[in-house]
This record gives sequence, structure tokens and C-alpha cells, in this order.
Amino acid sequence: MEIQALHTKIDKTIQATPGTIVLEDPAGFPRNDSNLYCLGIGDKILWKAQKPDPNTLYQRVRISDDGLNLSAYTTGGHACEIDLRSGKLISFVGIK
Repeated sequence: MEIQALHTKIDKTIQATPGTIVLEDPAGFPRNDSNLYCLGIGDKILWKAQKPDPNTLYQRVRISDDGLNLSAYTTGGHACEIDLRSGKLISFVGIK
């Protein structure tokens, strides 16, 4: 079954314990939404990743070395740590 993008095109998918992590292309994605989210069974959205700034979007993501979190970078110059189970922002730093 192919995953359908919400707004743009899918840049990356990662199979994880809670479901499929999806990163959509930030170009053209609505700023008021999160382009990083987790899909469960039946492509139901389990969570959308919390953003460190409402005007930024995610552009790179990977599962962290401990396998419990996501490490991600934003278009606004943030390095973020996101809880894999909930999509909540654990920490972030500006890297400009």
C-alpha cells in the first residue's frame, strides 16, 4: 500500500515501532502544519511532530542512536530531538 502525501511529496519514510514516520517536502508545505508525522494502521495519523517555531518546517530526520527518539533539522536552523511515541519536542538548539 502506497502512502499518500498530505500536501506536497514524501521525501522520506522510516518504519518504526509506533508506525511509519513520514517527512514531506517542506517546499510549498503549509507553515501552520507539521510536515513530519507518524502514520499507523490504515494510514491514520497518530501524531504530527511539534515544531520549535511555528514558521519552520522539518527538512531532515533520522532515528537517534538510542532508537527511542527522532533527530531532526528544520528549515529555520534548529537541531531537534523528538519523542518517537508522541511527536512531542524533547529539546532543540539553534544551529545558525
